[in-house]
Amino acid sequence: EVQLVESGGGLVQAGGSLRLSCAASGFTFDDYAIGWFRQAPGKEREGVSCFSVSDGTTYYSDSVYGRFTISSDHTKNTVYLQMNSLKPDDTAVYYCAVGSAVVVPQAASEYDYWGQGTRVTVSS
Repeated sequence: EVQLVESGGGLVQAGGSLRLSCAASGFTFDDYAIGWFRQAPGKEREGVSCFSVSDGTTYYSDSVYGRFTISSDHTKNTVYLQMNSLKPDDTAVYYCAVGSAVVVPQAASEYDYWGQGTRVTVSS
């Protein structure tokens, strides 16, 4: 059974940093693409960053490029999202997801499994 468990969310002031973690189990880490998405109240789910374990390619949305960094630790089957220079607009519930045949990394429909989400609130 595939399981994804996010952690690391919380309340932070604008300009601060947080590191989100996504602990994965139940599948072969190397065969999947792993993405971070977020959803703010009243808005659609947005693809933030994606990492293809098989070829090492990464994707970042324009809204987070240069501020967020996705990384992984294969020994722990964990993917991280380091978020720096946070803005109030980054406030959302953040989800990690995995997909076996991801072509468009920012498309939520291409991912097969999702975590329960972790809430990030950035105060101004």
